[in-house]
Amino acid sequence: MAEQQQFYLLLGNLMSPDNNIRKQSEKTYDNIPGQTKITFLLQAIRDASAAEEARQMAAVLLRRLLSSSFDEIYPSLPPGMQTAIKTELLTGIQTEALPNIRKKVCDIAAELSRNLIDDDGNNQWPEILKFLFDSVNSQNVGLRESALHIFWNFPGIFGNQQQHYLEVIKRMLVQCMQDQENPPIRTLAARAAASFVLSNETNTVLLKHFSDLLPGILQAVNESCYQGDDSVLKSLVEIADTAPKYLRPNLEATLQLSLKLCADTSLTNMQRQLALEVIVTLSETAAAMLRKHTNIVAQSVPQMLAMMVDLEEDEEWAMADDLEDDDFDSNAVAGESALDRIACGLGGKIVLPMIKQHIMQMLQNPDWKYRHAGLMALSAIGEGCHQQMEAILNEIVSFVLLFCQDPHPRVCYAACNAIGQMATDFAPTFQKKFHDKVISALLKTMEDQANPRVQAHAAAALINFTEDCPKALLIPYLDNLVQHLHVIMVAKLQELIQKGTKLVLEQVVTSIASVADTAEEKFVPYYDLFMPSLKHIVENAVQKELRLLRGKTIECISLIGLAVGKDKFMPDASAVMQLLLKTQTDFNDLEDDDPQISYMISAWARMCKILGKEFQQYLPVVMGPLMKTASIKPEVALLDTQDMENMCEDDGWEFVNLGDQQSFGIKTAGLEEKATACQMLVCYAKELKEGFVEYTEQVVKLMVPLLKFYFHDGVRVAAAESMPLLLECARVRGPEYLTQMWHFMCDALIKAIGTEPDSDVLSEIMHSFAKCIELMGDGCLNNEHFEELGGILKGKLEEHFKNQELRQAKRQDEDYDEQVEETLQDEDENDVYILTKVSDILHSVFSSYKEKVLPWFEQLHFNLICPHRPWADRQWGLCIFDDVVEHCSPLSFKYAEYFLRPMLQALCDSSPEVRQAAAYGVGVMAQFGGESYRPFCTEAIPLLVGVIQAADSKAKENVNATENCISAVGKVMKFRPECANVNEILPHWLSWLPLNEDKEEAVHTFTFLCDLIESNNPIVLGPDNANLPKIFSIIAEGVVSESIKREDGCSKRLANVIRQVQVSGGLWTQCVSTLNETQQKAIQDLLNTA
Repeated sequence: MAEQQQFYLLLGNLMSPDNNIRKQSEKTYDNIPGQTKITFLLQAIRDASAAEEARQMAAVLLRRLLSSSFDEIYPSLPPGMQTAIKTELLTGIQTEALPNIRKKVCDIAAELSRNLIDDDGNNQWPEILKFLFDSVNSQNVGLRESALHIFWNFPGIFGNQQQHYLEVIKRMLVQCMQDQENPPIRTLAARAAASFVLSNETNTVLLKHFSDLLPGILQAVNESCYQGDDSVLKSLVEIADTAPKYLRPNLEATLQLSLKLCADTSLTNMQRQLALEVIVTLSETAAAMLRKHTNIVAQSVPQMLAMMVDLEEDEEWAMADDLEDDDFDSNAVAGESALDRIACGLGGKIVLPMIKQHIMQMLQNPDWKYRHAGLMALSAIGEGCHQQMEAILNEIVSFVLLFCQDPHPRVCYAACNAIGQMATDFAPTFQKKFHDKVISALLKTMEDQANPRVQAHAAAALINFTEDCPKALLIPYLDNLVQHLHVIMVAKLQELIQKGTKLVLEQVVTSIASVADTAEEKFVPYYDLFMPSLKHIVENAVQKELRLLRGKTIECISLIGLAVGKDKFMPDASAVMQLLLKTQTDFNDLEDDDPQISYMISAWARMCKILGKEFQQYLPVVMGPLMKTASIKPEVALLDTQDMENMCEDDGWEFVNLGDQQSFGIKTAGLEEKATACQMLVCYAKELKEGFVEYTEQVVKLMVPLLKFYFHDGVRVAAAESMPLLLECARVRGPEYLTQMWHFMCDALIKAIGTEPDSDVLSEIMHSFAKCIELMGDGCLNNEHFEELGGILKGKLEEHFKNQELRQAKRQDEDYDEQVEETLQDEDENDVYILTKVSDILHSVFSSYKEKVLPWFEQLHFNLICPHRPWADRQWGLCIFDDVVEHCSPLSFKYAEYFLRPMLQALCDSSPEVRQAAAYGVGVMAQFGGESYRPFCTEAIPLLVGVIQAADSKAKENVNATENCISAVGKVMKFRPECANVNEILPHWLSWLPLNEDKEEAVHTFTFLCDLIESNNPIVLGPDNANLPKIFSIIAEGVVSESIKREDGCSKRLANVIRQVQVSGGLWTQCVSTLNETQQKAIQDLLNTA
């Protein structure tokens, strides 16, 4: 008894508001053995004389215990105790007088039965199923509620008997949903039905069979909302999210109800927003289905706009110096976000015509709230209505700019917001068309001294504008921009000193940084105007409330340094580094969420880019904090859904619903900083190379496990990018050290290729893996590696084919329309991108291992080059065989029957990408293939010439394929002259030069041209050197288009050709006189550098 009393005391302390008492009690509780815990908790729950709070707490703890530690505790309990627990729970439900406790005991019973379904789907607690049937038919309302509550909590309770009981389940739900006397039963039955639908979301037959329950669910949604209960409405949102097809037979009714509730201002904001959420979610999960009901969508648009007008008057607004976060529960924010999402979901073709008139009327309304909402709506739909708005951008922009001078500051603010948003959404078209109007309007708005908040937002819009502005467009405005920014900066610095206000200064500093970043070396003349003030801010803005200002100023200084370059920045570099390092020494005192951290980390990386090798001296100081930030471990928790509801998202927690009443929570603080820090480590490795060698080991140990850091894509991308760079840094330590490091990475990289869920990250990992193999070369993979890699690549190819079939199936779906086709095209591009990375990996394996790898390659059995496959498959299939010929000849010929015919046919393919891959293949056959390929080189020549001489061969989309054909003809003449009539072809070949697009092939053609000139080939030089002027212009064009680079061997040879002509005066004049000014300068440059 005494022990039980102590336990009650402990339960009380676990609920204590005092943190220390609670922490201490949690420790004590954790140390009680599992079996004892269960006994005490059950006694407390069943003890009617104990305080209700203590009994509730005990029930929550028992449910958590079963949820989190079932396997550790329950199976090892004596069978008698297991039976006693089950009996105890069912008796408790039947005899409990307090509804709250009864509900919590139902939760425990549901949790226990969830864990008692074995691997074959048998429910090892048959008594609970009997209890459900008895209770649902009982006269006792409390018992009927309990049965529904358990079924709602665990709809899979019937296990493998579900099919057998399906009719009974349906009857039970229908009967309860029609219980006229007891509204709570109707509500609970609707929630249980929704829960059952959600747990069977993939079972289409079952969903169809249960579709006649939907009208009852909708009725319960309506009723419960007016009783102040939004739980059924939440269930409806979940159905829209995960099983939207279930709503199809009653979609009209579902939408009508959502619309009615959303429009009813007597309901709470939360309920109206949830009702709108049903429609918005469907626009994302079942867009094609919803596009058939545009009339209702059109009626929901004014509802969203009406929510956006729901703003408070706020006298202080324009002077506020701290930007509090938007009130995320407010109607205005909800309406705006809904518009944004529905425009993206349904597409601009449908949404823009629905909204355009409304917005135009709102902008003419005398009430500022309507004008504000109209402008914010324009900002919100830009992404989704991109194509349609681009067509009428002229009228939109001229209209919006009028509002930059609106009498109400919040309307000016919204106008700046719309401009900033459009500058991002429609870049660079927006900048090219409207630079003049926009820059002057924003500069004028920035002078609005009476409304600092408007000034700051105009500066923010200017940042968006300059970030994506082509440099040449910005240069003419530099003087004017810089003068304005300087005047405002000086004025705001005074205000900071006098009044302590900082909001506008924070934005202006970033505007300066953004202008410098775009202007680059053109910013040099203004450097001395800004740098002293900026250094002054960093030195003196040390108070806590100025952390953001200081961070942004540090960013600004480093961006200006990067823009103006080392020579101009060098005199200040050491002082700036000292300033940064001073912050750095106080770094240990910085709080984890200090905004300065990520600014500092990025600034060091820029300093590293500016200083190059000289940055090495600072590494000992900067690496500590950088590694600390890169090593942040986020707080995570696996919770059941009920606990999750007690943890609010505004503490920085985000949740993912894992289904089955389980949720995964993560505290997002520090994640962005971690990602930035990882990116910066990549930057150091890239910039400093062997100068970073001291740190490679600790960085590798940090990065390899981060390939599995699923909380943030950016972290995994950085981890992947770092691998080949770290190997390069470590090269100086010799082969043994390098091999050890590679062994540490290799398995993890291969596994990551197999398990990475995100396609963008996957392509980065595959790309890095390929680079690593190229770097490490022959012998870097053992048999196990090859086996695992082979399995994964085979899997990727199978997945690729399966996705193509799925897309074909979607094209047969009843909701298929042109917008669905656009989505499918995007998916297809994504898929093909992964295929290119498979090709990258194979390329690196072939180039490292040569013919030794062919037996492994044969096991991949991939058939990408069959004529019926899509062009991208054929393109990449051919690329892979190009590699086989290039790196594994003459053995490659054993696959000739498989790829040669398709390759020669592909030279005339309608897709230029396929022609290019085929032409490259002919070139490598000639160069590397060996004797066996001779007849095929002969056969290819007329086909190649045909492609080159086609009427549109130089059109933008064809030029790369054509240049590969020209290069292939050159390679056949050079390496297999017996396969071509060289004398006949050479004059034509010369007329096709130079190659301007494909720089790699250009080098091959220029090298061959040098061979021909140096051997005084009469056809190339022409009678009496008549072709020399033509050769000069080919060389000049090559220099202009950067096809001839200083580091290429052939640039020296070409320069010598020119020097030989220079000596014979008359010929020289003749050659140079045919060139234009740019070409003459190019020839001069070549002579000076090569």
